[in-house]
Amino acid sequence: MAPESVAAGEGQGSIMKKAAASRSWILFDFNGEGTILDVDKYAIMHRVEINARDLRILDPLLSYPSTILGRERAIVLNLEHIKAIITAEEVLLRDPMEENVIPIVEELRRRLPPATIAQPAQGEGKENLSGPHDVEAAEEDESPFEFRALEVALEAICSFLDSHTTELETAAYPALDELTSKISSRNLDRVRKLKSAMTRLTARVQKVRDELEQLLDDDDDMADLYLSRKLAAAFSPVSGSAVPNWFPASPTIGSKISRASRASAATLHGNENDVEELEMLLEAYFMQIDGTLNKLTTLREYIDDTEDYINIQLDNHRNQLIQLELFLSSGTVCLSLYALVAGVFGMNIPYSWNNNHGYVYKWVVFISGLVCASIFISIVAYARHKGLVGS
Repeated sequence: MAPESVAAGEGQGSIMKKAAASRSWILFDFNGEGTILDVDKYAIMHRVEINARDLRILDPLLSYPSTILGRERAIVLNLEHIKAIITAEEVLLRDPMEENVIPIVEELRRRLPPATIAQPAQGEGKENLSGPHDVEAAEEDESPFEFRALEVALEAICSFLDSHTTELETAAYPALDELTSKISSRNLDRVRKLKSAMTRLTARVQKVRDELEQLLDDDDDMADLYLSRKLAAAFSPVSGSAVPNWFPASPTIGSKISRASRASAATLHGNENDVEELEMLLEAYFMQIDGTLNKLTTLREYIDDTEDYINIQLDNHRNQLIQLELFLSSGTVCLSLYALVAGVFGMNIPYSWNNNHGYVYKWVVFISGLVCASIFISIVAYARHKGLVGS
């Protein structure tokens, strides 16, 4: 087989692999069990009932900033490499085999199961130790499913950006100190690359921070993220709704309806606009991402201070060069006068005193040199008196 055909086949194979990877999703249900899905965007849109514009935000081939969108039945999450769709009962995570996504998959599998499932009740043989009211209280105290999934994503992205910031600090501070001690092309190029990386990382961290700040400033946006509350309202006896047809068939549908009914009762007795739980969750990670941004701000200030110090050093060297140029120019003027005198007396013009008074040559040389030296010293003294050169 010709090398060209082999290369073409490999290129087509890599394109097909990328296309297949872009269609790869992992589905986590309420119990944290994951299932790999290889479906197109239409199947995803039909399953979670979001429009194509929202799904386009999760396209890895398109560059969209970090976004957290609350929709009627889903949360669309685009945080760097974390591209997920969260509903009240399941999580769809894109590209689960990617290197940076694998830890998130493991964390979702560990933390999504509710406490009553992850930690079964002890002492099953003992009677009257845990009644149905205790079980219901435990289920009401646990965070909603969508908040547990959102917390995993926020914790992962904050830790990811903070680790990158720490790596950048580890590389930047020694490079800046080395540049301060020795200004060279190698050190300047190294710092330039680190500054470019810091600028890009700052923009990424700033976007995540702005998105969290925007959510915290708008209670309506936070209320849109309460998917369990919306699901409970749908199952509420007041609404008179049956099980909606968009809900996927599941062997645990009975338990889901039971949970939704209990949540509905809690919602009816509580305030539907209460977003305190989500606000506390977002504030915690907002403080963490704000701390990461403060680290980058401190690093930027250190870089700016280093640049100012280098500019001061360069200005000092430039001033020294100007002083040297002044000295050289003054010396050149004095030597020019001396050469003028030598040129005048070196002309082939007859004059009477040159015949019998050869000793006059010594006086001309001595007086000319003395006058030139005096002019040079006068120029330097005047420059120092005016502050043009250092003392």
